[in-house]
Amino acid sequence: MKVRIGIDVGGTFTDAAVINNDTYELIGSIKVPTTHSAAEGVAAGIVDVLNKIMTEYDIKPQDVHFIAHGTTQATNALLEGDVAKVGILTLGSGFEGMKSKSDTFMGDIELAPNKFLITANEFVQLKSNDDLSEKLNETINQLIEQGCESLVAAEAFSVDNPENENKVVMLSKEKGVPATATSDISKLYGLKVRTRTAVVNASILPKMLETANMTESSIKNAGIESPLMVMRCDGGVMNVEEVRNRPILTILSGPAAGVAGALMYEKLTDGIFFEVGGTSTDISCVKDGKVMVKYAEVGGHKTYLNSLDVRTVGIGGGSMVQIKDSQAVDSGPRSAHIAGLDYDCYGNEEDVINPVLKTIRPKPSDPEYGYVECSNGKRFCFTVAGAANILGYVKESDYAYGNVETAKKVWKPLAEAMNLSIEEVAKKVLYFAAVKNSKVVNDLVKDYNLDVRTTTFIGGGGGAAAVVPHLAQHMGFKQRIAKNAPVISTIGVALAMVREMVERVIAHPSEEDILSVRREAEVAVVKAGASPETVEIQVEVDTQRNVVRATAIGTTEMRSKDLLNRTISKEAVIEIVADNLNVSINDLVIEGETELMFAVIHKNTTKKFGFFKSVKNNMRLVDNEGVIRLQKNNANVRECLNENAVNMLKDILNEYTEYNDGGAQLPNIYIIAGKKIIDVSGLSNEGQVLSLASVELKSFEPQTKLIMISTNRADV
Repeated sequence: MKVRIGIDVGGTFTDAAVINNDTYELIGSIKVPTTHSAAEGVAAGIVDVLNKIMTEYDIKPQDVHFIAHGTTQATNALLEGDVAKVGILTLGSGFEGMKSKSDTFMGDIELAPNKFLITANEFVQLKSNDDLSEKLNETINQLIEQGCESLVAAEAFSVDNPENENKVVMLSKEKGVPATATSDISKLYGLKVRTRTAVVNASILPKMLETANMTESSIKNAGIESPLMVMRCDGGVMNVEEVRNRPILTILSGPAAGVAGALMYEKLTDGIFFEVGGTSTDISCVKDGKVMVKYAEVGGHKTYLNSLDVRTVGIGGGSMVQIKDSQAVDSGPRSAHIAGLDYDCYGNEEDVINPVLKTIRPKPSDPEYGYVECSNGKRFCFTVAGAANILGYVKESDYAYGNVETAKKVWKPLAEAMNLSIEEVAKKVLYFAAVKNSKVVNDLVKDYNLDVRTTTFIGGGGGAAAVVPHLAQHMGFKQRIAKNAPVISTIGVALAMVREMVERVIAHPSEEDILSVRREAEVAVVKAGASPETVEIQVEVDTQRNVVRATAIGTTEMRSKDLLNRTISKEAVIEIVADNLNVSINDLVIEGETELMFAVIHKNTTKKFGFFKSVKNNMRLVDNEGVIRLQKNNANVRECLNENAVNMLKDILNEYTEYNDGGAQLPNIYIIAGKKIIDVSGLSNEGQVLSLASVELKSFEPQTKLIMISTNRADV
């Protein structure tokens, strides 16, 4: 039996999960304390947990088909200021060179309160008759003498010609000093932000190189032939060689792993994912089956690092209850373990003897939090998990399930002080928590234009049941707890896809420009470890910023595989859509289908001004497993064979392109071939659409049946 192993390195524990490679079912998991003091650093914990899980579940090295790990090491290094001093070597000439010198002066970047990333700068004037190598060697030596442990090479337009930056990197490495070229970090113009991103990357290079080398060596020594992959901050994985070049991609990768697991296990189309721990909840968004990403900030400064859009709220299962004048007034942000108190719902009922209401300040600057002290010296605090257990939101099968009777005995003194029932106080506490979480959720719904009716809350992490069911009820959303929620992040590492994104600034891009960026993304994702046969690519053109962006996703396997390999009937497809849209099955029709996908339409007719009728085709694209892969509230659906695809596309563009003061506005078009969704929306002219579609469809036979879905860009 072939298996996949995922390892998640947290600040406290290192978890490992082993997955059946054929069924993607969880075989088992294990955890060990994260190693910080060992000479090998966190690599020691990775090796330790790997050895234990392979022994525990009798896994042979040759059985390991895929192995990956996620780590908070880079994030923690930045938060703790445990980074290398970075030397910035700027190249330029004339007035442009002087501006470059100014743009690349970073000074000391504050990463966290009283934690700084220290930089030093040197400038090299480019002159045609100079020996550039000699000048660069001399300048690199100057930066090393200033205590710089890694370097950044920066030149204004290196994204067009990286030759000089690459020379700096080569010469630096020859001296045993790791270096980063800004053009390797991003292909976007904007020297200041590009340099800042490269500086952050360079600051963690020495530490991450050491860990990557040790971990890879240990994996090979264990006899595992499968290449080690590492979790990225955008929800994908990359091989170790890419980590050596761009360790910055691993920062903020912890929350990304949970979403990766949820996407594979839960088959989300539109949803909000909550990873709930003891202290906080990481909240992220999935739309049309894709995780939402944005540019990350470090120390309050923008970077060109594409990272999962994660928003953290100080509410977790262990969040304590703030008390003022013997009244519960708020939930969080402090958690029980910070105060050194026992949870209200995880103790023995007989230990709660004569409880007396008291308050504590875990930290001197904290507000007062409530707890009870018993006559036997036991101390229990009120928590969100306790409130959720009391009110029945946590089921016996949930990781957060506790002893309800113990919790009620702990909460009784607070209820008496507030002259309320225990259940009424618990409701207040969960309401306080829901107010904080709902603000973030509402922002995500607004930012990504989610349809509340079709958006589902998915709970992950050990504290999921303590937070998500009540929040969903409070906000009127559907919800469910993810399968294997407590280890969803570790599973996510094991199931993650290989991902790469390429962005280039191109004003008025031609068809060749579009295809060039697409090819670059395809090459990059294969280089990062994806099998060419599995790669899917989405290309977008941001006409406002003149950015062409290609996102490539693939797997490390020779074929893409679904978690639940089942085929459902057309009747079942109709029932799924009826439930999703809350309409009768008699009002639905399958407007288009391939062997593996079904486009189902509901004609939504509304009256205007009493007699004018407005008809919208609410469309849901459902695969043969019953998963909604695409949902549009006003779509047109057509079928054709691949050999007629270009003509069909021309017809759609001719019929649905709108013309206004801003020029031609093309419809969004999605081409369905087999189980592949080819997204050619977001392009700016007909030539780009036809060129990209032709490239994507080249691998399909002429007689392949296609579905073409088009929407007006003003419609969701």
